[in-house]
Amino acid sequence: MSTIHPISTKREPRLEVLMSWWGMNGLGVQNGAGEEWSMEEKVRHIAEAGYDGINGMLPEGREAERLSQLLDRYNLSYSVNAYPKTSEELEIFLSKAKSFGRVDFVNVQVIRPFLVGEEAVQLLSDIAELSRTAGIPAYIETHRGTITQDLLRTVEYAQAFPGLELTIDFSHYVVAGEMHTVSDEAEELLQTLLPLTKSIHARVSNGEQVQIDIPMIESMDEEGAANYEFEHTMLQHFQRWWLGGMRSWRQRAQENEVLPFVCELGPPPYAITVRGHDHVKSEVSDRWTQALLFARIARSLWEQV
Repeated sequence: MSTIHPISTKREPRLEVLMSWWGMNGLGVQNGAGEEWSMEEKVRHIAEAGYDGINGMLPEGREAERLSQLLDRYNLSYSVNAYPKTSEELEIFLSKAKSFGRVDFVNVQVIRPFLVGEEAVQLLSDIAELSRTAGIPAYIETHRGTITQDLLRTVEYAQAFPGLELTIDFSHYVVAGEMHTVSDEAEELLQTLLPLTKSIHARVSNGEQVQIDIPMIESMDEEGAANYEFEHTMLQHFQRWWLGGMRSWRQRAQENEVLPFVCELGPPPYAITVRGHDHVKSEVSDRWTQALLFARIARSLWEQV
């Protein structure tokens, strides 16, 4: 007599590549012509491009209902961003996120750039406790103009509060530190934060602009087919940091855990623009194509973890 074993629902820790909803702003408009994609067109493009989900804002009212329907239709996960100044503000936000019912995690930018020392550590600790109580992961983003705007301070927070969980976006530290090259000292500090990786935001800075274009190099193979490569000196550093964050996360990950990798290329003024002869501003980069490049890089790096 054969034994029937129950089907396991356990899954290996995995990478999920997400598209930033903010990064979809303005897409569909080319050089001032055309109309921006509708909500459904944006969600459809994201799904058809192979993304696993969307990172956006917490919707309300009819927008929440409509978005929920689209996420179901296209089988996409959803996470949100929060901008609290206090733990009380985050507590209210987490309650609303729980009511929405489909928030996988919250990316938190703590808008207290001048809070330092023990008070800052206490606020970060309070946020972590609220996250545990609500049952919704909340990751602190390394971001200019927030509690983590300074690399040195963030390293100190990590040393004082081992429970700190970060969304790693080193583009902010590269531009804030004007890192045209990455010194050994800067590298050591950045490496200190990678073991705290719980999420990654993909954007490349060159030390002068927070978001740069990664140029495309076209070549022909022996059969005359076009090959395309993307290259930039700083991209090599970011790929190394992304891989380091992935490996650190994987070493500590539990069954069913997900590492979100968010392709977050913002619209102007994050995106650099130029004014044409017709005085219409256009972005120097194809933001959608660049996001797809980062998605491809993320999956390629994950194979090396």
